[in-house]
Amino acid sequence: MTQLSADTTPMSTGPWMAGLATTLARPRWIAFACMAVLTASGWAYLLLVAMQQAPAGASGFLDAMCRALPAEATGGGVAIIATMWVAMTLAMMLPTAGPMILTYGEIAETAQRQGQRIVSPSLLIAGYLTIWIGFSAFATLAQAAAMSLAASPGVASIAMPASAALFLAAGLYQFSALKRACLRACQQPFSFFFLNWTDLPGGVFRLGLRQGLYCLGCCIAMMLLMFAAGAMNVVWMALLGLVMLIEKMTVSAIFGRAIGTAFIAVGLTIVAVWGSGLVS
Repeated sequence: MTQLSADTTPMSTGPWMAGLATTLARPRWIAFACMAVLTASGWAYLLLVAMQQAPAGASGFLDAMCRALPAEATGGGVAIIATMWVAMTLAMMLPTAGPMILTYGEIAETAQRQGQRIVSPSLLIAGYLTIWIGFSAFATLAQAAAMSLAASPGVASIAMPASAALFLAAGLYQFSALKRACLRACQQPFSFFFLNWTDLPGGVFRLGLRQGLYCLGCCIAMMLLMFAAGAMNVVWMALLGLVMLIEKMTVSAIFGRAIGTAFIAVGLTIVAVWGSGLVS
């Protein structure tokens, strides 16, 4: 397994290369680089798919950003749907894990300067992403099932109440004890790493798994809203990703409660519109 050691010395290939090697050996830079590359890859893939489906012109591209990709656009292939969900996970969830990953990098740098053995943050990120890739597998199966049922008689009539149920559930979940506990764990990564620090590769991977589970418990209801807003809707991805990032970085509970209230309001509005018969 990849490990970093305080004994590492840059190759004597000149001051510039030595400085670069020293910089790249720092855990915080490794954490930042891994996060940036994976996040950029996720967004690049999703934007490329949207561009391929967009009509010509800037307005066509903006329209594609605001709509879910139809089943025909993905070819109906489960493998392609899975790839898109994994890309969405990278694009949305890795930025929200940024404070946690960089906190690990900062603690690791301090330990490294003290001569202690440390483990590359890439293993922490791998553990974290393992949880969300598992969620992507679940979401892929759910979307494939929804696509197969879409042509069934009567299924279209439950689309609005199903969307309302997702928004209401997401709103109520914001006020639950499980949500608060998971959010607290996401907001206090220093305490988590201080209490559970390890210099074993398997141990750091397991720390990533635990942080991934906390993040899943914190954000799963919002991620499921992608089924209400339209899976692969790039604008919704960006908005929900921003909401989750702000929530994790905000100490006060006011923001989370405001988001929960807003979700409940949206759900009730959908119910009212559907019940009025204005939209079938």
